[in-house]
Amino acid sequence: MNTNKKTAKIVGVLFILATVTAIIGLNLYNPILEGPDYMIKGAEHSNQVILGALMELILVVSAVGTATTMFPILRRYNETIALWHVCFRFLEAIIITIGIISVLSLLTLSREFVATGAPEIASFQTSGIILKAIHDWTFMLGPLFMLGINTMMYSYIFYKSKLVPRFISSLGMTGAAIVFIYALLVMFDVIQQVSALGAIMALPVAANEIILALWLIVKGFNESAIISMSVKK
Repeated sequence: MNTNKKTAKIVGVLFILATVTAIIGLNLYNPILEGPDYMIKGAEHSNQVILGALMELILVVSAVGTATTMFPILRRYNETIALWHVCFRFLEAIIITIGIISVLSLLTLSREFVATGAPEIASFQTSGIILKAIHDWTFMLGPLFMLGINTMMYSYIFYKSKLVPRFISSLGMTGAAIVFIYALLVMFDVIQQVSALGAIMALPVAANEIILALWLIVKGFNESAIISMSVKK
């Protein structure tokens, strides 16, 4: 029982850490991702951009950590879905990491742009557009598309097993469906990813992660549900 409570607390802390570092990382990227003068601003705020990359690396570790830490619990109800969840979470982490690399590469390009005085500004701008596009696509595929799939999988197991109260798992499945639709709408250029509507559509899944995290830290998993799954095994 103590092991299960410890696992729940670790998962809760990792969920909060992932959420916080994702928000901080994105805001720290502003000088190099926003505005027409990002080639100059990026180099001027190098340390800030690098700190943003470190925040996202913590996000990557936290995301993988939630999946691997929950796996022993989730597999008791459905080992196949639990394994899929781990694999898709790793894929989400890889996509986010590619986005981090694109931003750091853009920072290198910005530094070179400033150091050389931009003798061939067109080539720098073309490279910059490509690197920003890579980040934009990874930002959509990781934190939206893959997040929807991953949240749906663990929320489904939570709902069926009653490991957490069903209002939490129901919110998780609802949020997962909405954020997945959100990703598709962004993919087909129906709406902008960074927009008021986008923020509204992302709110349920964000609320689910925070509520779930706090519940796991304070209450933990439903021990009777864990015992019931162990008996069935």
